[in-house]
Amino acid sequence: MRWRGRRQSDNVVDRRGVGGGSRGGRMPAGFRMGGARGGLGIGGILVVVVVGLIFGIDPRMLLGVLDGTGGYEAGYEEPGTDAGLRQTGRPDDELAGFVSVVLADTEDVWSREFQERQAQYREPMLVLFTDAVRSGCGHAGASVGPFYCPADERVYIDLGFYRDLRSRLGAPGDFAQAYVVAHEVGHHIQNLLGISGRVQAERARLSQAEGNALSVRLELQADCLAGIWAHFAETELGVLEPGDIEEALNAAAAIGDDRLQRRAGGAVVEESFTHGSSEQRVSWFSRGYETGEMEACDTFQ
Repeated sequence: MRWRGRRQSDNVVDRRGVGGGSRGGRMPAGFRMGGARGGLGIGGILVVVVVGLIFGIDPRMLLGVLDGTGGYEAGYEEPGTDAGLRQTGRPDDELAGFVSVVLADTEDVWSREFQERQAQYREPMLVLFTDAVRSGCGHAGASVGPFYCPADERVYIDLGFYRDLRSRLGAPGDFAQAYVVAHEVGHHIQNLLGISGRVQAERARLSQAEGNALSVRLELQADCLAGIWAHFAETELGVLEPGDIEEALNAAAAIGDDRLQRRAGGAVVEESFTHGSSEQRVSWFSRGYETGEMEACDTFQ
């Protein structure tokens, strides 16, 4: 992806070195959307504990992230204040500069898409952190991976996740990294359109398995929206290079629920999927990339 020397987004908050917490093991379970899980039953709690033990993660940290409260944590600064934080907008290290350029590209693409629909696009913030962070959806450790919080409309990422994406999940390449940001921005689009709120309300009325199936549809739609961004990054921005789409597809396949369950040494249990299989994730990203149409991303039909 051609990114050097291009516009960086001003919507970047650098919290690296602010706060802390124990990183523990990382959980390579795809990309998360904070505040969209709902309450966990006893069975769900047992699953979280087992997953934590497999990946070396403190189960209490996972349960704190997955409690689905979506409320502001004590001590959290209200959105827009960022008291005592460094808002850079122009990170001076290469990887942070890269994600800032990707965020700027998503701003260009989605601003135009919303404008064509007589709507105003509200740009999300991107928060860089190390080890742990407080968000509008509660406290999260780096082990949960990149996530979007609808309560404060921010994407959160510990850039160390990219090392795991490359070395542990076998998904190298800068466009694999760009896919991570585009997927989380896809959750922001869902939030602006009211989709994520409706899904969260519906999940509260469903069984665990039914709620998981609904979460899969939400995640696959975010993959499709990421594909739309890739479509316009190629056709209008002209920043893609040979092999970029293959890197994104490889990343989508690497974090499919079935592949991750096999990597953990267990059986593939479709009822426990929350993000979709490798085949589904590749298919929906490809659909968005090939069509460039939001209407093609209706995973709920």
